[in-house]
Amino acid sequence: MSPGKGHPPVIGLLGGIAAGKTAVAAMLAQLGATVVSADDIGHAVLDRPAIRARIVARWGADVLGEDGRVDRGQLARKAFADPQELLALEALMHPPILDAMRQQIAQARRSPAVRAVVVDAPLLVEAGLDRDCDVLVFVDCPREVRLARVAARGWEAGELDRREGRQQALDVKRQRARFILDAHAPFETTSQQVQQLWQEILAP
Repeated sequence: MSPGKGHPPVIGLLGGIAAGKTAVAAMLAQLGATVVSADDIGHAVLDRPAIRARIVARWGADVLGEDGRVDRGQLARKAFADPQELLALEALMHPPILDAMRQQIAQARRSPAVRAVVVDAPLLVEAGLDRDCDVLVFVDCPREVRLARVAARGWEAGELDRREGRQQALDVKRQRARFILDAHAPFETTSQQVQQLWQEILAP
């Protein structure tokens, strides 16, 4: 996709799990971008009564927290424990998330007030959302750093590799990107890289 006349560019973020894509998206938002986040939309989809009911019917009421909302950690532990269960969860969640993301992208691109749109989605390429983007940016971060980050979240050993094993190889994503950002650099360095990226993408 290429930006039409008068339309803001759509920037797709690529990178491994816990690489810092959301942090880069936040930096771009501070510069004036509108962020379309799969994570935020996923929260909203889980709150839909019909979706919640189907989740409870398949995985049990113990996936609900004390507030009655779906506990994402508990649901993930059940789904990722069995490939068939994960496929069932993806079949339930991915279509409404993708629909909502594409609606938000289209709405943002029509707004004269939006300077750029950033798409933050873990499965951006796998879901075909890369075709909705004008430029792809790879957020780079060493594997050992990402492992430490997910361990701090309470992930078990091997969980990162298991999840990334279902995604396109990072080397392939890196090669597809027009820009590469170092998300393990000091904050000021990463911020400078993001600002340079912003200027190049929005250059007339």
